[in-house]
Amino acid sequence: MNHDPPAGAGAAEGSSRDAREPSPPSRTEASRTEPSPAEPSPAEPSPAEPSPAEPSPGSGKRRWLPHLTLPGCWGALVLACLSFTPSLLPRGGILQGLICGITAAIGYGLGVLAAYVWRAFADRDARVPSRRSWLVLLGCGLVLFGLSFGLGQYWQHEIRGLMEVTDYNVLTTVACPFVAVLVFWLLLLAGRGLRRLYRWAARLLRRWIGPRAARVVGWLLVAGLAWSAFSGLLLGGLVNAANEAFSVRDTQTPEGVHQPTSSLRSGGPGSVVPWDSLGRQGRAFTGSGPTAADIGAFTHRTAQEPVRAYAGLSTSDDAESRAERAVADLERAGGFTRENLLVMTTTGSGWVDPAAVDSFEYLGNGDAATVAMQYSYLPSWMSYLVDQSKAREAGRELFDAVYDVWSKLPQDQRPRLFVAGESLGSFGGETAFSGEYDLRNRTAGTLFAGPPNFNTLFREFSDHRDSGSPEIEPVYKDGRTVRFTDDAPAGMPPAERPWDGTRVLYLMHPSDPIVWWSPKLALSEPDWIGQAPGRDVLGAMVWMPFVTFWQVTADLPFATGVPDGHGHTYKAAYVDGWNAVMRPTGFTAQDLDRLRDIVRPQD
Repeated sequence: MNHDPPAGAGAAEGSSRDAREPSPPSRTEASRTEPSPAEPSPAEPSPAEPSPAEPSPGSGKRRWLPHLTLPGCWGALVLACLSFTPSLLPRGGILQGLICGITAAIGYGLGVLAAYVWRAFADRDARVPSRRSWLVLLGCGLVLFGLSFGLGQYWQHEIRGLMEVTDYNVLTTVACPFVAVLVFWLLLLAGRGLRRLYRWAARLLRRWIGPRAARVVGWLLVAGLAWSAFSGLLLGGLVNAANEAFSVRDTQTPEGVHQPTSSLRSGGPGSVVPWDSLGRQGRAFTGSGPTAADIGAFTHRTAQEPVRAYAGLSTSDDAESRAERAVADLERAGGFTRENLLVMTTTGSGWVDPAAVDSFEYLGNGDAATVAMQYSYLPSWMSYLVDQSKAREAGRELFDAVYDVWSKLPQDQRPRLFVAGESLGSFGGETAFSGEYDLRNRTAGTLFAGPPNFNTLFREFSDHRDSGSPEIEPVYKDGRTVRFTDDAPAGMPPAERPWDGTRVLYLMHPSDPIVWWSPKLALSEPDWIGQAPGRDVLGAMVWMPFVTFWQVTADLPFATGVPDGHGHTYKAAYVDGWNAVMRPTGFTAQDLDRLRDIVRPQD
């Protein structure tokens, strides 16, 4: 079958014939000289692969460093400088170098893409940058990067001042530019490796399909392969390895924690949940906490010993049976006879913030019971990324198991039923309810701290907030049931509106990256940045495409590494939160101050 040769190839062939012979070649000779579709002419340009204007010096030798383009370098410089703008939390030099390198690599890619699009509209080939252009880039780069680095250190000093952070490491600050360069080169080399793989795939595919289709299919294949390798092999392997490592740690008991001698605790005498099955965080939960004497010393009244029930991953194989075991132990210990009953959804590894439960027990004068269960071995920030479905299942199963027993009790013998959760625990706690009225009708009160941005109810309440209320402290339907506070001791707005019946309260710090992180940050500005900044967020923080996303992403693992009252550290705020939700009587402002000192970790 005959194929028409490319126009360029035919023209070149025709001019060669005119110079060599007066008569046209035969059909056999023409078919012999016709280029094969599997071997495209090197002169044919590829729209997806713009060729450099001229080969670089030494192109015949092995290149150890990737070739850089001038537009790409300008893009890298601009985004690298912008990466020093302030984020939510203070960060050290190593972390800043990592952010700078990532954003510089993104800037390089955007610069290359912008130059390619410009050349396509201008209908011209790439030009070789002059030596002067590179010198201008070098001079501007040194000045701009130096100014940005200095401003970055000033902004970090200001953020540390807002949060009363005194740690500062000069060596890591000096290492920041070197870390940034290393990360940038590694990402650039990875990108070049993917491009080579694409070109190889496109050349291979041209044996069977046309060149344009080969380029498109080649890109799809390489992109799919890269994503599969990252999500399936790399990410999946890391998660599995972390799960194995933390499962070993889960068999350990925290220092200073001992098996309870009280029958009111899971793992103690008569418990249907063995001590060894509770896991590390479960043993910390049931093996600690205030005693009746501790609570009585605070309230100056006769107090009771609180009930604490818990089920670990080793307690049962699935979430439903694990919840049933935890509730069975709660019922055995007399939890349903107490005045206040708390369903606490844990974070990933089964951790329960001691401040949350301790405050609940102190303000209830010990006439309280708490039930919780574990659903993962992974720590909170890793569970936040990969264990959301487990948190959803655990929150729903645990509340339903408690509610099933609670709802069958005589109405005048039911305890007041509360729900609480922090971080991913708030996500799991929300999943048991459909909305505001469901929370109001089935609970006596709810307290969620540091809700992740993807929480269903949190997003519903925040997105539909009353006009004029800020995103960092929204007002939902005049605060009739659901309220938010970014500063618990200062109150829960709107203070002038009645707050009757069930109270639902969200604690959320303006500087908490768990609350504000979202993939949407990459391309759209959120309200919380465009509005007036919170009490512990710099006014100099602005939104920038891609840059802000990576800055807040880098804040996530360090969200709890700041003093109480900032970031994702909620301790003393639980005192004011539970005081508002439970509405106990007989406590003065001085009593609340003393309780904050009790539950707040001592340095």
